[in-house]
Amino acid sequence: MINWNAIDTVLLDMDGTLLDLHFDNYFWLTHLPDRYAAIHQLDAEVAKNRLHEQIRALEGTLNWYCLDYWSDTLQVDIPALKAEISDKIQIRPHVELFLDRLRAAGKACVLITNAHPDSLSLKLKVTGIGARLDKVISSHELKYPKEAQPFWQALQQKLHFDPARTLFIDDTVRILAAAQTFGIAHLLCIHQPDSQQPRTIEGFPAIDHFDEIMPAIYQRPD
Repeated sequence: MINWNAIDTVLLDMDGTLLDLHFDNYFWLTHLPDRYAAIHQLDAEVAKNRLHEQIRALEGTLNWYCLDYWSDTLQVDIPALKAEISDKIQIRPHVELFLDRLRAAGKACVLITNAHPDSLSLKLKVTGIGARLDKVISSHELKYPKEAQPFWQALQQKLHFDPARTLFIDDTVRILAAAQTFGIAHLLCIHQPDSQQPRTIEGFPAIDHFDEIMPAIYQRPD
């Protein structure tokens, strides 16, 4: 599926790609509504419906991913609430070996995520995957989400990568489509980003786990 000889740079999403999306789904769909209802003394179903409407209205925008925005809007400490369930942050299967193989193969290995810096910091602290990456970039640094073309323009100015020799792996089709529009030549999706919610992807090639595309270990000829 992947011709590693044609790739110099690997851009990797975090949530749903390197990490199990179950943490995020559980937080936004269960933990936050429950804690929001308790903090503001609301009926649980009323709180869940109110949050769902507010969140969906901003889907795909930078504010949708911004913990500062949601802390101010909802009058709750979102980073603190995330830390309450940090035990649910999990690395997806074969990720660590995959990252090690990429670096051993001489590929530039960069994490690009829409996650807010506070969420990113928590997940890097819990998982330690930052030590296996060449660079970590939040879209909040570049002022645009990955769905927007200015994000990709700013990213290329920052990293100076060749889109024709770049592989981008993400679990979100609309983001892969944005990368495709920009000119990223090699695109790959994740079939089941949340380990507890089966899903099938159409429109882009996809894998279940990274062992399906693991770069070979280079061995010198005798």
